[in-house]
Amino acid sequence: MTTTSKTMVNKDLANKKITVEREFAAPVEQVWKAWTDSKLLDKWWAPKPWRAETKSMDFRPGGLWLYCMVGPDNEKIWARVDFQSVDALKSYTGTDAFCDEHGNKSSDMPNMSWRNEFHGTADGTRVVVNISFSSEADIKTTIEMGFEAGFTSAMDNLDELLAG
Repeated sequence: MTTTSKTMVNKDLANKKITVEREFAAPVEQVWKAWTDSKLLDKWWAPKPWRAETKSMDFRPGGLWLYCMVGPDNEKIWARVDFQSVDALKSYTGTDAFCDEHGNKSSDMPNMSWRNEFHGTADGTRVVVNISFSSEADIKTTIEMGFEAGFTSAMDNLDELLAG
């Protein structure tokens, strides 16, 4: 089962928010697992030709996902997600930050607050990702780093994974 759904990205600079929506032709349980199981996240999270590699993950309120994106020349960009709330199969929230391999946050790069929602539809699951930033400079930096193309590519990877 595949979908022809496109990733919709709405950038609201004035309110320091990015909203991403995508429909997947898979049940909520399967899509939720792909977003919350590190073995599955490693298969789709990074835009090709990059790949994601989890160092540790504790998916619960107060837990942490520490991972890196590994480039074609084995360069590594580390990041962490600090989970704040989890409403199983419905939503979770967390703060995403760049860091070093030990999880020490970078003060040079923007942090993002994420709220990921999972909605069952007649044909599968609609995922809505609301990302907020503390400043207009932070959202601009994230956009300039290629967020839209990178995240759209990752969502395409997820679509392929779910279809396989």
